[in-house]
Parts: sequence; C-alpha cells; structure tokens
Amino acid sequence: MPEYKNPQSEPGMDKNILLVFLLMAVAIFGAQYYMRKYAPQPPQQQRSTARPVEQPIQPGAPSTPSAGAQVRTTEGKSAGRAAPAAPQQATSESETVIENDLYRITLTNRGAEVRSWILKKFKDDQGKPLDMVNAKAAAKYGYPLSLWTYDENLRNTLSSALYVPSTTAAALAAPAEIEFDYSNGGLTVRKIFHFDHSYAISLDTSVFLNGSPAYAFPAWPSGFGDQSTLAGFASGQLEYQFNNNTEHISVSKISGGNTLHGSYNWIGVGSQYFAAVFIPDTPENLLAVTLNNPIELIPDPNKPNETRNAEVVGAAVGRPGTFTGRLFVGPKALPVLETVLVPTISGAAKDLRTMVNFGWFTIIARPLFIWLRWMNQFVHNWGWSIVLQTIVITIALLPLRFYQLKSALKMQRVQPQMKAIQEKYKKYSMRDPRKQEMNKEIADLYKRENVNPASGCLPLLIQMPFFIAYYKVLSTAIDLRQAHWLWIRDLSAADPYFILTALVVVSFWITQKMTPQAGMDPAQQRMMNIMMPLMMGFFFFRMPAGLNLYYALSNVIMILQTWVMNRTELGREMREIAAKRARKKDK
Repeated sequence: MPEYKNPQSEPGMDKNILLVFLLMAVAIFGAQYYMRKYAPQPPQQQRSTARPVEQPIQPGAPSTPSAGAQVRTTEGKSAGRAAPAAPQQATSESETVIENDLYRITLTNRGAEVRSWILKKFKDDQGKPLDMVNAKAAAKYGYPLSLWTYDENLRNTLSSALYVPSTTAAALAAPAEIEFDYSNGGLTVRKIFHFDHSYAISLDTSVFLNGSPAYAFPAWPSGFGDQSTLAGFASGQLEYQFNNNTEHISVSKISGGNTLHGSYNWIGVGSQYFAAVFIPDTPENLLAVTLNNPIELIPDPNKPNETRNAEVVGAAVGRPGTFTGRLFVGPKALPVLETVLVPTISGAAKDLRTMVNFGWFTIIARPLFIWLRWMNQFVHNWGWSIVLQTIVITIALLPLRFYQLKSALKMQRVQPQMKAIQEKYKKYSMRDPRKQEMNKEIADLYKRENVNPASGCLPLLIQMPFFIAYYKVLSTAIDLRQAHWLWIRDLSAADPYFILTALVVVSFWITQKMTPQAGMDPAQQRMMNIMMPLMMGFFFFRMPAGLNLYYALSNVIMILQTWVMNRTELGREMREIAAKRARKKDK
C-alpha cells in the first residue's frame, strides 16, 4: 500500500501566501516609487464585510418543518414520542455494521455510538481506508453520535449505558434502520438512525429526565481520523450556514463549551477536506455547543519525549428533549455537496456547496476549479490538467504582457525629461512649497506623452488574483488530495524533492532578467534580479506542488513570450535605450 504524505497545509499557510504578495508588492512597487516617487497614485478600493447576526431562541416558538426540508423515510416512529417507562437496558455489549457503497459504519449499543466510520473511496496518510473517527481523541472526549450534556455525570451515564438495539443482526446493508432504547431511574433515551445510499444519515434523538426534556444533544465531539499531525488538527473549523451567509471559524477562535443559539441551515465541524455537519429538519431556534479540547501529540517520531498540544474541535447540536434531522459525514467535494438538500431560510442555498471555502477570491476560484474538473474528465490526470489550464491562462494574458512592454518603453522615453525636471527642483527641500511645482510638471509630462507610470504593474495586478485563487483551489479541492503527477505523489502537498520549487526560482530569475525595468538603475536591477527569485523560493518550497507547477510553467511560457517580443521592433528599441543608458552610466 503506498505511503502518502500528509496533505494538510501547514498552519498559517493562508497568511504566508498573502505575505508573499505583500512582499512582492513592496519590492516591485517600492522600486518603482523610488525611481518615480512623484508619479500620481491610483485610488485604493476598500472591502466591506458583513457578519450574520444570530437570532435568539424564542421560548415556545412553533416547530413546523421548513418547506425545503427533505422528506423523512422513517414511518410509524418518532423519537419525540414518550419512551417506555419500564427499565430498559441490555445485558451485554454488541456491535452492528451498516454498509453501503460509500461507507462502513460500526455502531455499538454502549452509548448507542459510532466506533468506526470508514469512507470507502478515500485513503489516509498510510494508504489505508480512511476512518472518520479519531480513535485517540474519541476515547478521551467522546465518540460520534454520543449525547453531550452540560451535566458531566449525566453525560457519562448516557455514554456508558448499554442500550437495547432493535435488531441483533451483526451486519445490515443500506437502506436500513436501527433503534436504540435505554431507560433507568427516571432517565429515558431513544435514538433512531436511518441509513440510505448517500453520505447523510437520518437521526432522531429523544432524552427525558423525570418526564422533563433534557438538554442532551447529538454530538460529533472529537475531530476526524485524517487529523494526526499539528497541521491536521490546526485545519479544524466550526462551520455553519445562516440564511445566505456561511461561516468558517478556525480552531483558534473556538471556545470549548460555548453555546450558540439561532437559526442554521446546517452546522457542524470540518477539516481541510472532510466535514460532519448536522442538518436539522427545522432550522429555527437551534442550540449548538462548540467543543475544543487539548490532545497531546508527538510531532517527531524520532523524539518521543518531546510532545506538543493540539486542539480537537467538536460540536453538539439539538434542542431540549428531541432532535430530528440528518448528519452529513463525508468529503468536501462539490459534486457530493450539491446533492445534499437542506432546509431553506430566506432564499439560502439549497445544498451544502458553500461548505467549500475558496475565500475572498471565490468569484475566480470556483470557475477555475469547475473548468479544471471539466478538463480532467478528458485528460484523466490532475497534473496534466493543471498544465493545460496554465497554458491557456498564460496565453490569454499575452496582450497584457505586450501592454506592459509598451508602457515600459514609454517610461524609458520620458526618463531624460523627468531627470531634467528633477534636477531643476533639486535645490528645494521636500517641505518647500515650490516642490509642488515639480510634481505638476511631471504630471503634465505624463499627460503630454500619454504615460501612466502604474500601467506597467497592470499584468501583475491581474495575475495576483488568479495566483491566489489557484492556491485556494489546490489547498481546498479534495479532488487534488493525493493526486499523482510524474514524481509528485500529492499535488496538494509540497514537492518532496523541491524540483518544481527550483524551477520556480530559476524561471523567475530569467523572467526578471529578460523583462525591461523602466526607470530602474542597473545596479538596483541586478539586486532585484537576485533578491526576488530567492524570496520566491523561500515562500514556495512549502507551497502545494500543484501551485509550484502552475507558477513555474507560467514563468516558462512568459520567458518564451518575452524572447519573442524582445525581437520585435518595440523590443529592439527598448534594448537600444537601455544600452545607451548603461553606456552613459559607465562613463
């Protein structure tokens, strides 16, 4: 069985990618500002964000199903009806395995919980079938479909009790239903699970204590089985959809034992590629308890005595007494999520598609991914699909490269006149009001010669969103998890041999050297040609291999484009001007 490297991104990788572009912008724009600091600056645009407001619970609110709620297949049974008053408990522990084409779930009557939830179509880091239950964390903090209560003693009772199952069969094939009952000392509990051919199961729970509804909610308390490293646990999130807004709250912002109340289309926990979310039949007036517990890890197997703590994210969702709804446990794959219908509130999305978080650049990233997935249907390899898409995108941006070259030529032509104006006002200090006359003369020169000093940066500004969007696609789309290409065993993880990273550095250096730097001193240009490639290599060596492939190939294609354009009449004129300036500098 092949051994896969952990596909999870390192903690803070999103911040790193933004830092890359921040430093690139500082270096590029800073160099241009140094040479043309009196050029007019373009206006900045501001983003605005809105956060959904949670609705408080209204006591006694009606519990009518929403129009968008999926029809339940359970007939003749309701978890909310009065449970048997007589004591009910099993004499021994038993297990039942429920199976379909997508999963194999092992239920135990001790606590009526899940001991194993294997997704058949996915592998873990060791190439074994992926178990969504994190055995280490679950043994300490609770197994899936356990009942979470504010009273720890009651919680322990609910998890340790031996429930009476409705069937003694050791194995069931979906579609199937199983019921668990427990009653003792005024406590009555019922759980009903229904399984079909999808990733979502139906569940009804009922908990009453001395005849009163108990605050006991079905829970997914202990992360996922694909989380085994610090980076894996760091990808944990609380995720929910409220009206038309979807929130993805990182583990660092989740408080253990905090109670949310409001209306939710769906709510639960997720990792980078998988999720377990509760979908209530009635979204209004729902309670959700956020869980965050520490777990001890050994980051380096060669140093077993050195441990670090990670945070395990979980959630419990329901209402006092009863809960009726579904639980989706599966991959964050758009074709899967788009088939899971959810109740609608105020025109919200009717499925789970917003669970895939492409971030700020969703408007670009989502179409890019859909296009990439469409091409892969014909190419049948994600790596070669990235290559093909990169070629198309880079060729489409060719007019911008030509525009950049023309802008650089115009800047070269006006450099002598700019220097003459600057020399004219050199004797005045920056605070002298007469210095403003220099700015006006330079602005008039730009207008007269039809020069926009910021236009040379336009191709970079346009490519940046594509680059960030591609990063989000590669780090979010589960389709690229453990996807092979040539020597790369996982396009969503770093290149194990750093071959693509080296190609990024070399190709960026060649691109810098071949591209005219309008108005830049030759000594400064030589420094930029060294520092920028090294900086890019530093940030790219831990980026996903697919992103390295995209950027390196883009650079290679741009090198070919620049080589051709440098041999045009425009390119020859640029080189002649640069050569003249260099000769004057040497004298």
